[in-house]
This record gives sequence, C-alpha cells and structure tokens, in this order.
Amino acid sequence: MRFVNDGIGLVYNVEGPRTGLPVVFVHGFPFSQEMWKPQVEALKGSYYAVTYDLRGFGKSDVGDGQYSVEYFVDDLIALLDHLKIPRAVAVGLSMGGYVVLRAAERRPDRFRALVLADTRSEADNNEGKIRRAVQALAVKKEGMKKFADSFIGSVFYTGTMEKLPDTVQMIRSIIESTSPVAASGTLIALAARTDTTPALFNMNLPVLILVGQHDVLTPPSASHAMKEKLPDAGLHIIPEAAHLSNLENPGEFNGHLLNFLKKIK
Repeated sequence: MRFVNDGIGLVYNVEGPRTGLPVVFVHGFPFSQEMWKPQVEALKGSYYAVTYDLRGFGKSDVGDGQYSVEYFVDDLIALLDHLKIPRAVAVGLSMGGYVVLRAAERRPDRFRALVLADTRSEADNNEGKIRRAVQALAVKKEGMKKFADSFIGSVFYTGTMEKLPDTVQMIRSIIESTSPVAASGTLIALAARTDTTPALFNMNLPVLILVGQHDVLTPPSASHAMKEKLPDAGLHIIPEAAHLSNLENPGEFNGHLLNFLKKIK
C-alpha cells in the first residue's frame, strides 16, 4: 500500500486485526521494512502491526535526497494520520530509534509506549559527524555494494554470520538495492540530528529498551544510559546478537516485545 506525504510516496504494510493494539515499526539504516518480518509474524495474530519504508528506502520514493530526521518524523506522524491511529506503540531500531525518540519528543500525545532497540539518544559527536560525512561521499563515489561490504561486518555478531547466512544475505541485498542518493542524504541527516537525551526525563510513557550483547555501534552502555533517565523503562540484553538483535535472535527479542505489549493499555 502507498500514500503520499509532502510529495513523497511512502510504501507501507499492515497485518493483524484492525481492532488490535497498533504497533508501528521503524526500520534502521540503510534497510527497509523487510527487516521486521520476524516481529510481524509474531504479532499479527493479536496486534495491528504496521511497517513502512522510510523515504528513500525500500519501495518508497527517494525524492531529492535532502533529508532531515524531522522529515522522517513528519512521515511517521502522517502515516498514523493516514491509518487513523490516534496513539500507537512505536518500535524503532538504530536510526528508527532516533526517529521514534524525536517523534515522542515532538508529539507525545500520539504514542502509548516506545520500544527502543539498538539505539541511543545522544547526537553524534564530532568524530561521528566526520565519519558519516566521509561515508556519504564514499557512497556517492563508489556505490552501495562497497558500502555493504564494510557495513555488514559492523552490524552482525560473528556467530550470526555463521549460523544465519540467509539473514545476512537478505540485509546485504537490501543495502545494495538502496539508492546512493538516499543513503548519502540520510547519513548527513543522521549527523545533523538533535540530541534527545534531555527529553528522556519527561517521557512519561512505558519504554522497553532492547540491545544486542555484542552491539558495537550502539553498545549496551548507551542503552543503560537511556534507562537511567527514563521514568518508566525496562532493559534487556539480547544474547548472541549485535546491532540487528531483532533478526539475530528473534526468539529472545520477540519474547520481550510480546511481554511488554501485554502490559500496554
């Protein structure tokens, strides 16, 4: 299914009963809604599961490639409006977590609860901003295949590479099919994102934090730092997983997710 916001066509999918608790999944960079298949499969019997491709990714329009996290937030709120969802549980992994945190800061009235997976609240430091700028230039010059070669090793636990080659290949294929214009524009947007850490203290809604034990991009220490500032948060470390904990250990991830959702009213 497809709808248009601000001139950008966004592709989304819904599964499960419309009467169920709405749960909206926001994917990481540079992936697509396909990364949420294990979660949708686990939820669709009882929950209204919504996935979508952020602008520039998957089957959504690329546009001019001049992005901001604020535009990603606008798209998320527009999707809720389009589906007539007053308040949803938002699940975001990595970049998706940045989008979810900023959305909850801007529009707390639209969310019942948050699930923050393998993400952080802090903005990039100078080193991080420079690294993303270098990556953005490399993507435009060298394309996504070379980017995938270097990126895959940083998001998967070594055990996952051996045990789940099909999952690794799926992610590689998604990365390689991403537009270099979208990837470079998003890298600049991520470097320029705001710091949502001060907002954590006032997020008076339930939050579940999940993080891979071996995540080196957004390590467990970043998750602990968020939990300490949130009024109502639980934290679980996902074993045998790195940055894509929902795919690397879906059984553990889904178990914590379902237990959390059962408590949301």
